[in-house]
Amino acid sequence: MTQPSPLDRLAALDTNTVSDALDFLGLPGATFGLRPLWDCPKIVGRASTIQLGPKTGTQPTVHLISPVIDAVRTADRVLVIAGGVEGISCWGDILANAATARQVRGSVIDGVSRDIEGSESIGYPVYGRGVTMVSARNRVVQIAAGTPVQMAGVTVEEGDYVIADRCGTVFVPAAQIAQVLDLGERIARRQDAMVAAVRAGRPVAEVMHDKEFEAIRAQQA
Repeated sequence: MTQPSPLDRLAALDTNTVSDALDFLGLPGATFGLRPLWDCPKIVGRASTIQLGPKTGTQPTVHLISPVIDAVRTADRVLVIAGGVEGISCWGDILANAATARQVRGSVIDGVSRDIEGSESIGYPVYGRGVTMVSARNRVVQIAAGTPVQMAGVTVEEGDYVIADRCGTVFVPAAQIAQVLDLGERIARRQDAMVAAVRAGRPVAEVMHDKEFEAIRAQQA
């Protein structure tokens, strides 16, 4: 029987569980503030990193992010966009339509988006810090792509794993994905058992005692 891929296994979890797994392993990755900008579905994929920054020159430039979208060749990409400027958009509906045509799974922005109804109307997931109406044109440019970026204090590299849902966004280093998935699946099973125990009438103080969570750590060892 074919084994599920890392992306399929990650998609079966949620950000809470993945964050807990990273905690147990002492790894960064969970962020705060990068939330869905419309009532969009969860996204799971591999990071295509983009670094933005304020425009300093006066010459016309290629619109930010568009070269990265044009270069996408696989259906597992999530655009991970760093360097947003407060109040200035770094995403919009034309980019969303272009990304959809390339089968990009969604965008996570450490910044804000405009035209959010345009992304919503085509079902394109956008996660970030908020919305605006102010255009990036002549204000923000793309500085780099495919290089490490800082997202809400977490370093994300090209090809790292991304999971985002209503609770926020988590990044998992590609080198640690197998370890995180193994532990995350154990945590999910134990938490399901704890919910079942509470529903069956077991005292919640007993079910949620620290020793129950330490048992996960013991399994890891």
